[in-house]
Amino acid sequence: MITQFLLRALDKKAIWLVVILFAAAITVPVLNLVVPVGSPFHVPNYAVPLFGKYLNYAMLALSLDLVWGYCGILSLGHSAFFALGAYAMGMYLMRQIGTRGVYANPTLPDFMVFLNYKELPWFWLGFDMWWFAFIMVLVVPGLLAFIFGWFAFRSRVTGVYLSIITQAMTYALLLAFFRNDLGFGGNNGLTDFKDILGQNVQAATTRAGLFAASALALALAVVICSAIVNSKLGKVMIAVRDAESRTRFLGYRVDNVKLFAFVVSAVLAGIAGALYAPQVGIINPGEFEPSNSIEVVIWTAIGGRGTIIGPIIGALLVNIGKSYFTAALPNLWLFALGGLFVGVTLFMPKGIVGLIGQYRRATTKREQHDRDAATPEQVEAGVDPQPRLAE
Repeated sequence: MITQFLLRALDKKAIWLVVILFAAAITVPVLNLVVPVGSPFHVPNYAVPLFGKYLNYAMLALSLDLVWGYCGILSLGHSAFFALGAYAMGMYLMRQIGTRGVYANPTLPDFMVFLNYKELPWFWLGFDMWWFAFIMVLVVPGLLAFIFGWFAFRSRVTGVYLSIITQAMTYALLLAFFRNDLGFGGNNGLTDFKDILGQNVQAATTRAGLFAASALALALAVVICSAIVNSKLGKVMIAVRDAESRTRFLGYRVDNVKLFAFVVSAVLAGIAGALYAPQVGIINPGEFEPSNSIEVVIWTAIGGRGTIIGPIIGALLVNIGKSYFTAALPNLWLFALGGLFVGVTLFMPKGIVGLIGQYRRATTKREQHDRDAATPEQVEAGVDPQPRLAE
């Protein structure tokens, strides 16, 4: 049954992508933990969480593509769902510190002791249990997306107005989480993590495990998104994207379709954020920055929106380039990123994947034309009917 579901849900590209992610989940930890340090195939300890962070960003881009590429909802606030998932995981990690904090308080995190909290706020209760934290990783972003989407889609807010509202939402959360009295660490956020599931979060084995979890989570997100877009619901989502009014007049509940896609997208972004927090070691209000959401849009556009593999390629390429060029050319990186986005918008509106597909279609069309123009004698002899000039 599971095999039949996967075959129905995944196209050829998605299948290969899932296989590659499963292979990476095994290969990278082995190259880090088993291969000797002096070997050219050894993956250093610092690179494992860095690669894991790239995969988390790829999952975030894929979650945005589900609503933007397939449903036509350009969200400029997806960093909010990512950050909320990261904060939910960060709260669990902070509760695991216990007496090992600076103030050695068994219940209150260090920042609460510093701010003279007398007791743990009610919304921190339960985060000492991993299963409760994981449920909150799913519920908090999903609930915010449901409430926001319910009012926005029922009011038929679309286009640039919806994009501005989503950006306003994440900016409002940014300002709120900066407040010390909100109970989330204020400007400094949550950091100094010690353990996750009873394991030292800084240990090489733990980091390798987190990388593997990120790769497997991204593979699962690919399966979920591919299953949605290849289903009948996915066809309705594309119809909403291309002709919303016509789809509504045909009798489809457009609001419900948008709301479903938006909530699923937010939950996937929250999971990406939850895996991101322990690998980078900190989560603060800076993750709510609207510029972060705009970067996610750039990743998706560069890779190719409306495809499963495109956002992942875009996120990986841009962030790998960012890691290199921010060190080599720190003053020019933002200009390069902006120029790249403008160039893609003007010359590659369908992104890298769309450009590759366009090239393959042109090649196939040219080959078909050559075959149609060939005489029977040329076909039998295998002769090119249009010989090229020698270079």
